[in-house]
Amino acid sequence: MAVRGHEDVKNRPMELVAAGQLPAGSLEAHIQLDADLAAYVDRPNCLLFLEEGIVRFENTNVIVHSREHGEASTEHVGPLSVTFATGGRSVSTVDGRRMAIDDDSYLVTNLGQKVSSTPDRDPDSEVFLVGFWPGFAEDVLRSLITPEDQLLDELKAPRFQPIEFVPQLYRHDELVTPILEQLRIAIHCGVMTRGWLEEWNHRLLQRLLLAHRQVVLDISSLPGARAATRSEYYLRLSRARDFMESHLDGTLDLKRIAGEACMSPHHFLRLFKQVYGETPHQYLTRRRIERAQRLLLQTELQVTDICFAVGFESLGSFSWLFRKRVGLSPDQFRKMARPPRFMR
Repeated sequence: MAVRGHEDVKNRPMELVAAGQLPAGSLEAHIQLDADLAAYVDRPNCLLFLEEGIVRFENTNVIVHSREHGEASTEHVGPLSVTFATGGRSVSTVDGRRMAIDDDSYLVTNLGQKVSSTPDRDPDSEVFLVGFWPGFAEDVLRSLITPEDQLLDELKAPRFQPIEFVPQLYRHDELVTPILEQLRIAIHCGVMTRGWLEEWNHRLLQRLLLAHRQVVLDISSLPGARAATRSEYYLRLSRARDFMESHLDGTLDLKRIAGEACMSPHHFLRLFKQVYGETPHQYLTRRRIERAQRLLLQTELQVTDICFAVGFESLGSFSWLFRKRVGLSPDQFRKMARPPRFMR
């Protein structure tokens, strides 16, 4: 699943390929693109169509909701976007890097990054992608930082330079996640209108900007006399962390992970602990156990299969670490955490 702003068509009415025509006066936001792919728009006069697995759009913000395995899309230049998944993991590529999104994270990518979707995803996962039309985020930022007495005089003021977030996997948090959950519930309940979605997009952008402020504070805590040096450190560390997140099932060591950050192992180990509060090994172990917990709840895989699926090489060490962290064996956790099944 992928989206792209459609730059070749200007001032045309809404056009829907393989989805039918949405009445111009309708308040409906929902557009069914195919059996397992739906889109939602917040503007009445917009362009939206599906082409080679890519949802192309113009003059609107768009939500794309996918329920089943999709075909891989070709690499393309994407918009500012937020992607999150429920019920399992989905994998995309961003500037050639593998990015695995699961129930614990959401992905932010900037306008102009090269993105593509892959068919590599868990069977029951649902993926939600929010794509912002260029200029929307900049208008939200301007309204937040411009004094009230100047806003009326600057309605036609030129927009700022495009906003750039740190493009990475973000852990779910108290700022952004509740807004994403609102979207998931609205889609599942079928109660979304264009007006609701338009306001929701403003709320999401405002929360993303607040989360970005925290990232800026994290960057400022890093060593380095120049701001550019600190930012570069943070980008390299986040790239290495995303690499770990997206390869939980692989064999990873400190040298390989540090190589993703283009740092020496010792330098990387020290800075990673400073920024994330745990060593790379501690981070990997915790995330692998968390991933195993989800697989125990969401799948019927055997414990041995789950052990290897999350990167452990020994069932004994996996079971020992799982019990140490969770307080139960994997089998006990599955039995206690799942709702009971009634006998017929």
